[in-house]
Amino acid sequence: MKLTLRRDDVVLRQRVDAAHQRHDERIRLYLQLDHDGVVGYGEIAPQPLALHGDPGVGEVIQELDGFVLSQLQAALEREGALPSWTRIARFAGSRASSAPAVTLVEMALLDRELRTQGRSIGELWPEHYDTPVQATASLLDDETEWILDPNVARLRVKSAPGELSETARARLAALSVPVLLDFNCSASAVEEVSAQLASIRRYATVAAVEQPFAAGNVIEHARLASQIDVPVSLDEGVRTLRDLDQIVRYGAATMVCVKPARVGGYANARTIIARALEMGLVPYVGGFFESPFARHVNAVLCRHLVREPSDIGPVMSGASEPLDQVEGGFGWAPGGATLARATVVASFG
Repeated sequence: MKLTLRRDDVVLRQRVDAAHQRHDERIRLYLQLDHDGVVGYGEIAPQPLALHGDPGVGEVIQELDGFVLSQLQAALEREGALPSWTRIARFAGSRASSAPAVTLVEMALLDRELRTQGRSIGELWPEHYDTPVQATASLLDDETEWILDPNVARLRVKSAPGELSETARARLAALSVPVLLDFNCSASAVEEVSAQLASIRRYATVAAVEQPFAAGNVIEHARLASQIDVPVSLDEGVRTLRDLDQIVRYGAATMVCVKPARVGGYANARTIIARALEMGLVPYVGGFFESPFARHVNAVLCRHLVREPSDIGPVMSGASEPLDQVEGGFGWAPGGATLARATVVASFG
């Protein structure tokens, strides 16, 4: 088995300011897994620095290099074969960096396993829905132009308590699609969120309010949900099945954003989405500014399970990111130019 971990730093053509972080560039980690002549690829796009319970890229690389990849090697030596992708979620530890690290390995194993079997991801996850696209922009930055594809069904707008600028009001008023207000844990009181909601509703239709308070703070989210007439959604607060139990128990939200890299991979994401639906919650899939490669896989997952607008549209990057078409597996692989540009940060075998 040969494993190659690469890092690709790209500048985003459309900057997005959030309450506590500016997204103007993104780091993509690619894992190439080659065993018995069959290759599989995985990708995650971790944040530069740890924030709101999500790890920074340095922590994720350390977790991969020091723990997860060595577990994979040990499993191969012990069993004489690579473990199925469905088992990899069990490799996760309690560290925040474990979930995205495990996701990267699981994704590469899934791609390779399908290629070995001569199957495609569409056969594993057949299409049931024409999942709409959700895009992202910011109300906190008047300088960056909003560039929206015509097929966008909902706009996630980064927000925070406070007055709206004249530019923000004009941009909202010009929209023809509803907005999801993403506070990114920036609010400290229900009244702040209610005031911001009332202000924005003068100019645009609000589909939901997303994660105004800290991850795990189900009490304040429940208070907010009881006082406003639009859905509350949790994003940073959704990592495990237990989180769903708490959300329903307290009435903290009616919508949940499920991010594969945050919950520990696609096996976990599928389970959480299915459980959310059983519990009467409305799930949608979020992203971390991934490349077209990972976005393609997320889109297949969405069309299999999710009706709600999700982050499966393109992320505009200043770097060229064409994909290579392949037989079986995900159907596409990171392009040769992308892999050549990326820096090798670790290798095994």
